[in-house]
Amino acid sequence: MSYHLGISAYYHDSAAALVADGYIIAAAQEERFTRKRHDPSFPAEAVKHCLDSAGISLDDLATVSYYEDPPKKFTRTLSSFASAGPSAIGTFGRIIPGWLREKRGATKTIDTELMNLGRGNAPQTRTGLHHRSHAASAFYPSPFDDAAVLCVDGVGEWHTTSIWHGQDTSLDLVNSISYPHSLGLLYSAFTYYCGFKVDSGEYKLMGLAPYGEPKYANIIRDNLIALRDDGSFSLNLEKFAFLQGERMTGDAFAELFGRPARQSESELTQMECDLAASVQVVTDEAVLGLARAAKKMTGSKNLCLAGGVALNCVSNGHIARSGVFSNIWIQPAAGDAGCALGAALLAMVEQDGQRSIIPKGQHDAMFGSYLGSSFEDWEIGNFLDSEGIRYERLTEDKLVEKVAEKLSESSIVGWFQGPMEFGPRSLGGRSILGDPRSQDMQKTMNLKIKFRESFRPFAPSVLEEDAHEYFDLTETSPYMLVVAPVTKDIRVADAPSRALGAINESRSTLPAITHVDFSARVQTVSDENNPRYYALLKAFKAKTGCPVLVNTSFNVRGEPIVRSPRDAYLCFMRTGLDVLVLGDFLVLKENQPELHEDTDWRTEIPLD
Repeated sequence: MSYHLGISAYYHDSAAALVADGYIIAAAQEERFTRKRHDPSFPAEAVKHCLDSAGISLDDLATVSYYEDPPKKFTRTLSSFASAGPSAIGTFGRIIPGWLREKRGATKTIDTELMNLGRGNAPQTRTGLHHRSHAASAFYPSPFDDAAVLCVDGVGEWHTTSIWHGQDTSLDLVNSISYPHSLGLLYSAFTYYCGFKVDSGEYKLMGLAPYGEPKYANIIRDNLIALRDDGSFSLNLEKFAFLQGERMTGDAFAELFGRPARQSESELTQMECDLAASVQVVTDEAVLGLARAAKKMTGSKNLCLAGGVALNCVSNGHIARSGVFSNIWIQPAAGDAGCALGAALLAMVEQDGQRSIIPKGQHDAMFGSYLGSSFEDWEIGNFLDSEGIRYERLTEDKLVEKVAEKLSESSIVGWFQGPMEFGPRSLGGRSILGDPRSQDMQKTMNLKIKFRESFRPFAPSVLEEDAHEYFDLTETSPYMLVVAPVTKDIRVADAPSRALGAINESRSTLPAITHVDFSARVQTVSDENNPRYYALLKAFKAKTGCPVLVNTSFNVRGEPIVRSPRDAYLCFMRTGLDVLVLGDFLVLKENQPELHEDTDWRTEIPLD
């Protein structure tokens, strides 16, 4: 077999991916191994995972590909500092040493790091292009032979937005927008201004938006971004601060809205909700304009999406419902982690003339995005026995029956099954599950399980065949990347207020997964993609009549999603989880001795 390794590293969300002979073998983010959220370091453990999944050494690799071009990115960085002038000197002094130490010569650094693994000798690392890696990650695993490909993020080397045309194995750049004009940076500016962490808190801003009204949308359109009829856009750079340093906004931005940026962790106000709603509306307009442009430029009926902005499920939902394209496919690891996969796929296409093969019974080539670490039952059993953990081992039928019963009684379940997901979403491999019918479930999960802000919504998993009864979806959504309204049949008769103070008011018969604007970020589950999770949903439906579960990532705020049985057990014992399911093993909190730790674990996990 001809193996190709892709690597993304040194900025955020480092990852590795391995492909061979048309198949995606493995992919994982380094953060899951190191337990450092968004870990930017060389993905040593992720590389080992990829090699071990295939049973190979570095000697067996045909290529090693880095996801972007370091010299081009360095040129853009220097250009930014030069345009900013003296105000950027402090930031220049902090950032340049890292460039000189590892980033500018990233491929040589990677060659050294691979050699230090002691796993053989790898081929010399080749460079790619950031947006081309995004585009490849979106098109080649998709179910389409012909598609427009739209990539939107903060910035790569120079591109911030790019439109491609994918046809069989070819992937051609059609048009682009370059730095500093960036939708990703616009959204991050509001993330920063509303007191959240850039490159981490954007999804909080998206979740906050439904609590507000787009009162500031015209201020944004008139002063911050010019949206054109052809889909292009440009930022008014005088109003932003990211060119001058590490802050996204400064005085000019604050003057537009009449107050300074919110301090992190301070009390949220209705103004943050309205700001979030406003930038979300403008982002939706911009992304839809780009989608229309992509349609016009390529003539394709299919669209593929990647880049950090493709994780904006609300905008994705607008594209899906617009009817501009007949079919849409979104890379589940749409951020920079997915670029590792894109780099590997490009090498496979260029070296072997082979694009991804869709396995029999699958909708795409991603294997449901279950590409990370997995643990056999004997490994789980050995861990449980070595730690003196009390458990019950069950057959699958009895397991899903008992877990469904616990869920129907409002127990909250840590669900650890099969391979770990690749990308930011838990999809039934490393998930925390709850009963969506419970009025108190959202509050309990946020405050006692996740230890996070109370406004944060939770997503539903639903049996694929029943999804249309509960959600106005235009197509299946296996990767939880599209927001759709709940159907009118399950909504309450009198809709309560959408303001921040109305968080705990019911809006549907499934209050735990219905956001204040009647929306939900939906995952459709099929027997082909995840048989055991599908069986659990079927068992829950048989017991309750409801084919939906609350599904959130198996972690606490600031922590990466759990990878191993040990990670899962620690999260289970540290939180208000009632039940832990590890493979065939059922663990009940009530049967466990109290967990004693030498330090307070919360001080070791920085807030996101």
